[in-house]
Amino acid sequence: MLNRRHLRVKVLQSLYAYLQSHNQDLGRGEREMLHGVEKVYDMYLYQFTLLKEIIEQEEAVIEENKSKRLPTSEDLNPNTRFLENRCLGMISGNKQLLKKAGERSINWQGEREIVRKLLQQVKQQPYYNEYLESGDDSLEADTGFVIKMIKKSVMTFEPLHAFYEEKSIYWIDDWELVNKMMIRTIKNAQENGGKLQLMELFKDPTDREFAIELFRKAILNREEFDKIISAKTRNWDVERIALMDMIIMEMAITEILKFPEIPVKVSLNEYIELSKMYSTPKSKIFVNGILDKLVEEFVRDSKINKYASGYGNEASE
Repeated sequence: MLNRRHLRVKVLQSLYAYLQSHNQDLGRGEREMLHGVEKVYDMYLYQFTLLKEIIEQEEAVIEENKSKRLPTSEDLNPNTRFLENRCLGMISGNKQLLKKAGERSINWQGEREIVRKLLQQVKQQPYYNEYLESGDDSLEADTGFVIKMIKKSVMTFEPLHAFYEEKSIYWIDDWELVNKMMIRTIKNAQENGGKLQLMELFKDPTDREFAIELFRKAILNREEFDKIISAKTRNWDVERIALMDMIIMEMAITEILKFPEIPVKVSLNEYIELSKMYSTPKSKIFVNGILDKLVEEFVRDSKINKYASGYGNEASE
């Protein structure tokens, strides 16, 4: 689920929080970083269990309507196509989802109002009525409806954004990723004939160790790398360089010098992308310029212990 680009973002966020808090406990900082990574998976499970809750809410609405003192014909004979959606059915009945959610205490207890309002919003959308009236009862049609519901209703539902912001300050950064992974999981299930298989947190088993080592080595080598950066920024007061920019450069140097298995150009490209995401346009140019100069110097001084010196024939991660 999480590739190394996502993990670099989580390490960057964790390093920023660690340094801002003036924490001196490396082990604690490392644990908090891993906790932040694990929280991404919590959000993934929350999103899937939300779909389960929506179906259960619809069941409750139908039963409530039937129990009215003077039920209408529509109350007594509702259109149950949404309730019988096979894609939603495979999600709500998925044992793997129920087990993982239970282990992590993921549930919507106390948040029924969010579920109720989201269901109401879904029912007000044109795509909902189109689905109910469609004669296509294939798994593809059911899956297509669920994906449309996620994109048009779930992802745009403001109370849900507020719920996640309250749960974790970093979850808004994870929002797009989690929903993409959720949709990919559903599409994979359709291709597998309706068998839903949740993704694992780490795309590769070695990626967890990569995140730990990157966090740890960036902190342990920070003083040395700050001196390296200072030598290339003589016209700048290092204390006045934005902390986020410094961390991006420190992480880049860490990876270039301390991770021999990662081609230099891969690292350079990744941190240029991070500077685009987290730096201002002006500081982005500054960060990129410093990293380019440093890599040239590292190559010249034979400080880089990896193949191709970072400038030729590397494969992308």
